Amino acid sequence: MNSIILLILVMAGYIIAYHTYGKFVARKIFRIDPKRICPSWELRDDHDFVPTNKHILFGHHFTSIAGLGPIVGPAIGVIWGWVPAILWIFFGSIFMGAVHDFGTLVISLRSRGRSIGDVAADLISKRVRVLFLLIIFFELLVLIAIFALIVALLFISFPIAVIPVWSQAIIALCLGYLIYQKGMPHLWPSIFAVLIMYVTIIIGAHVPIDLTRSLSYNTVLITWMVLVFVLNAWLASSLPVQVLLQPRDYINSHQLIIAMGLLAIGAIVSHPPLVAPALNIDAKGAPPIFPFLFVIIACGAISGFHSLVSSGTSSKQCDSEESALFIGYGSMLMESALSALVIVSVAAGIGLGLKGEGGEIFLGNEAFFHHYHSWQAANGLSDKIGAFIQGAANMMASIGIPPYIALAIMSVFIVSFAATTLDSATRIQRYVVVELANALNIGLLKERHKATAFAVISAAGLAFCNGSGKGAMKLWPLFGSINQLLAGLSLLVITIYLARRGVKIIYTAIPMIFMIIMTGWSILIKISFSFRSQNWLLFGIGLLVFMLELWMIAESAIILFHKKGAGIQP
Repeated sequence: MNSIILLILVMAGYIIAYHTYGKFVARKIFRIDPKRICPSWELRDDHDFVPTNKHILFGHHFTSIAGLGPIVGPAIGVIWGWVPAILWIFFGSIFMGAVHDFGTLVISLRSRGRSIGDVAADLISKRVRVLFLLIIFFELLVLIAIFALIVALLFISFPIAVIPVWSQAIIALCLGYLIYQKGMPHLWPSIFAVLIMYVTIIIGAHVPIDLTRSLSYNTVLITWMVLVFVLNAWLASSLPVQVLLQPRDYINSHQLIIAMGLLAIGAIVSHPPLVAPALNIDAKGAPPIFPFLFVIIACGAISGFHSLVSSGTSSKQCDSEESALFIGYGSMLMESALSALVIVSVAAGIGLGLKGEGGEIFLGNEAFFHHYHSWQAANGLSDKIGAFIQGAANMMASIGIPPYIALAIMSVFIVSFAATTLDSATRIQRYVVVELANALNIGLLKERHKATAFAVISAAGLAFCNGSGKGAMKLWPLFGSINQLLAGLSLLVITIYLARRGVKIIYTAIPMIFMIIMTGWSILIKISFSFRSQNWLLFGIGLLVFMLELWMIAESAIILFHKKGAGIQP
């Protein structure tokens, strides 16, 4: 099959889905009301609660949920074949992920901007709130520690990205000043900001900052991680949202649109055939496609982290319930579109030419199977990202972009999104710490700056617990399952929310059941593997999370079947 035909079908499907199923869910199921006062107005403090233009907030929300998830997941999941990968991101995003993101955003908007975990106290019980918040805290703890490591590794792997990424923070500060302090319309300053950013990309392509030339690898890694923890995690999450986080995300949203546009044009011009197998269930060394396809390919289809962004930062900035469809449902479809482009890059674009370690050039099916000859060969971070960058650069070359410039564009794109996810995750973790402190009556952590410090220090402590910055890697094998478990549990809360209002729950109940089964299945497999390999840390944490899941589901089932229609008014 030719890649351009696949892209046309998928992109047309997303547009149709937004204007049909998306609007149906918004109007008939959640019954959005543009006259309802949102928390951004009711609780406005110009720090966290800031009424924001929906296009600017779309940029923040999208870049926060995207990160590396929609890239690395499909880039490794395609090893089972491009058909299951594309079907999961297409139907999963329309009927599960977008409903999940939109639903958590709406519920938070109607609950004074509280997180989905905190709202569980009203809908289910106070015990479930604590259980839910603890699961969220653990996921964000691992995510912050891992993404600080990932950003540092990317700076080492792609030194051409160092100048553009750090310059982006300065550009974002200026953009935020012009829009919020000077009152300028956002369109032209943002376009000018993006143009300056691309100038820095060209500079970075010619002036790479490779510290490993003068310092040891470990020293450079730790140095970058410390800077990322201090400047990205702590500073960006402490400043008012409109000063740095929001304008930088808005710039990144433009960067994404440009990158996706270049990839789409490159695909049209080069129209490479799909060289990956349509179905490859027996991939060498790979885990079973069921349930792991639905865990590994997360962000492009459905991801629990999205519920934290929707009910964490975005609900505090959304200016109207009417904007929620565009921000929540629309951004999920946009992310899925990015994943579709990633699949085309690694399943077709890579066939235009892949350079081997010995300098030989592989073409067509040979290129794909050279990179994906086994699970172990394609499972490392650099291998996942490398396949995407190589395929993307091949397609960009077809429209005359020099390979080194294409490499610079895509590397900055990837590092920027990883850094943005880190910023947002740290800010959300601060909210979670405050909510836990309120639930457990821990007065010290109820204050904003102390909660931020705790969020950053705890993640840094996990990262550096073994002295190398890679401490969180011990827990990484469970992250994907826990993230998808969070999606299932968020859908559970949404389902109870709808049931209490006498609304049909089938549209969230089926996705909820599917995700809970798949994630519970994957966690049990990992618990069994950890026991057999005597990895007692993973065994203990996996077993604890599984028990917390069962406890929360049990209490929720009682509410769902015995208290339907009670309690909360629409």
